[in-house]
Amino acid sequence: MLKFNALRRSAMQVRKLATASAVSNTRMTVLPNGMTVATETIPHTLTATVGVWIDAGSRADVSDETSGTAHFLEHLAFKGTKKRSQIDLELEVENCGSHLNAYTSRENTVYYAKTLRDDIPRSVDILSDILTKSKLEKTAIEKERPVIIRESEEVDKMYDEVVFDRLHEVVYKDQPLGRTILGPIECIKSIQQKDLKKYIETNYKGDRMVLVGTGCVDHEEMVRAAIESFGHVPISDRPKPLGTPRSGLPVFCNGEVNVIDESLPNLYIAITLEGCSWSSPDYFTGLVAQAIVGNWERSASVGHTPLAKEVGNPSNGNAPLCNSYMSFSTSYTDTGLWGMYAVIDRDDAGATTRCSDFINALTKEWKRIQRGKFSDDELEASKAQLRGSLLLSLDGTTAVAEDLGRQMVTTGVRLSPDEIVEKVNAVGRDDVMKWLQQKSGRVGVASLGPSTLEVPNFKEIEEKLVIS
Repeated sequence: MLKFNALRRSAMQVRKLATASAVSNTRMTVLPNGMTVATETIPHTLTATVGVWIDAGSRADVSDETSGTAHFLEHLAFKGTKKRSQIDLELEVENCGSHLNAYTSRENTVYYAKTLRDDIPRSVDILSDILTKSKLEKTAIEKERPVIIRESEEVDKMYDEVVFDRLHEVVYKDQPLGRTILGPIECIKSIQQKDLKKYIETNYKGDRMVLVGTGCVDHEEMVRAAIESFGHVPISDRPKPLGTPRSGLPVFCNGEVNVIDESLPNLYIAITLEGCSWSSPDYFTGLVAQAIVGNWERSASVGHTPLAKEVGNPSNGNAPLCNSYMSFSTSYTDTGLWGMYAVIDRDDAGATTRCSDFINALTKEWKRIQRGKFSDDELEASKAQLRGSLLLSLDGTTAVAEDLGRQMVTTGVRLSPDEIVEKVNAVGRDDVMKWLQQKSGRVGVASLGPSTLEVPNFKEIEEKLVIS
């Protein structure tokens, strides 16, 4: 750690950033090593969420042969550091009433603590300790390896996860973004201590980290804690602003993958077009288009959108075309996916037509939106629903910390709730139409299920989804 005098000098050198909005109480400071400290005080709260958002996830694994390293590190972070044994770490967290958590995504690694105000500096110190000074002992690696393998086996039973992993593999073929988060079993079995250390040396840089504090936090105190606990973290040789892609622009590849599993009663399928990055000017347009398509579930209630009515009450009088469908808009730093995930069951005859019928209905809906055949009431209702879901997701210190951290590492700026509402309100009919027209010709499909629910030929799907 830095000595007190050095702390004072560093504190004087920090660079202040303007808040994202005049109505936001978000404050940001950049330390000499490039690390950003971002806080948002939430009045009348007695607890805080503090965490570190790192601009590195499975996409940043050093090579295909070491795929899964980022997630492996997450497991080892709580197994002991140079200063705290695993038991000491668990007792310290428990005794101060804090809760530690972590997760790895394709682009980010996140460690955060829910804590009381007086324990915020200690929580920051613990986060620094497990992130930068974990022992990564070989015995701990071997002990954790079967745990991660079991986790991978459990993920294989989560059909939506399997389908979306396969979807990424096909549309980002032979590219880092196409890797799974946990990595293939053979990689989990072969990852070594040197691979974990290499990942940290390559990716854990100050300019790629954001220390976030929300709730009963004081910004200047957080800055002092950050300098003391994270001041030793090096800056990249060639630092880039937060939200800047670290590698070449991903190429969206047309393609399909169909995994046959006769033991499953349903077909799980995802169909995607190329979507938007987090920082794209069309980001909120994509979300509005997604909201217009909407979601539907047979067990819930009859939907009111044209697609829900056609799927739930086919004109031929047969059973609904699927059990459920969910539109999605998934964003990354420099690309995205926009499409539909559906669960389709067999009909009484076990026919193969149900998937074709559903895709026909989906194609009809996407083309309806592309041609602007939706009412003003439909557009406004979708925007109202979107505003509600975005703002309701900011309930609690952890939710706010997640929003603040994610926005900072993916775009480098923070939009306030008011700015989010403003951007959603600004999306018009022509914006949605033109955006969806640009998606024509780029299609990816992934499915999992029995052969009796065989997916139509990909060329057929491709032709149906060419929006004209």
